[in-house]
Amino acid sequence: MNNRQAIRALIRKDIRSVTSSIQLWLPMLIVPLIIGIIVPSALLWAASRMNLHSISNINVILETMNRLIQDGLMPSLASMTSENHRIVYYLALYMFAPLFLIIPVMASSILTANSFAGEKERKTLEGLLFTPMSMSTLFKGKVLAALIPSLFLSWVTFILYGVIANILMYPMFGKLMFPNLNWIILIVWVVPTCSLAVILLNVLISAKVRGFQEAYQLGGLVVLPLLALIAGQATGMLLIGPWMLFGTGAVLLLISWVLLRLVTIWNRRQQLAESQI
Repeated sequence: MNNRQAIRALIRKDIRSVTSSIQLWLPMLIVPLIIGIIVPSALLWAASRMNLHSISNINVILETMNRLIQDGLMPSLASMTSENHRIVYYLALYMFAPLFLIIPVMASSILTANSFAGEKERKTLEGLLFTPMSMSTLFKGKVLAALIPSLFLSWVTFILYGVIANILMYPMFGKLMFPNLNWIILIVWVVPTCSLAVILLNVLISAKVRGFQEAYQLGGLVVLPLLALIAGQATGMLLIGPWMLFGTGAVLLLISWVLLRLVTIWNRRQQLAESQI
């Protein structure tokens, strides 16, 4: 068996182990469905059709938009005819964007926690270590087995959200508004680099700990910086633009390179075998 065949076999095996367990694949579907489709769609529908001042806590977002207009950060909002137009535009094209980083982080954490830690719990890692495949091939298979489903889930959610957003926005604006440049950079550049960084970090953690739950809990700490990013975007303190997204992706790529070096240095065949004892 050559390296490509071994990698494909590892990918199929890892994906099959996830799809065969409802405890693993159900959260991977529910979370994107809620934060990527149901909640944004409900808020966009409400913002486009309701009296905004009748919605509790909406004044916080209205004040944020007014501050952005006054500071000249979003001149496109100033030319819109109503507060409903402004808030729908702001929600659909700016405020919901950071939420889509949670989807690959969550999916990657589940998939990679099930990687080495899951193999240890199932007592199957030792068999993999005794196969003739190289450690490089083993890690490539593990990384790709998490990266491919993570990106697929993120992109499918993005497409569904885009369809719904355009359906709700078209009657108001008379044209297709989604996606803008920020969303394209986010999905094409930031989501893959974020997924890769999270996967490599979780592979590193998963190879060191003994169980799935421990690996998943440690890997889940990656969500904390994203919550700060979401709060900054919602309050207008951190308005994400194209250059910031390009820079974020570049930093994540650098972090991935560092993590890849650590994975290859810290995880030797003998070390992983000894962790089974």
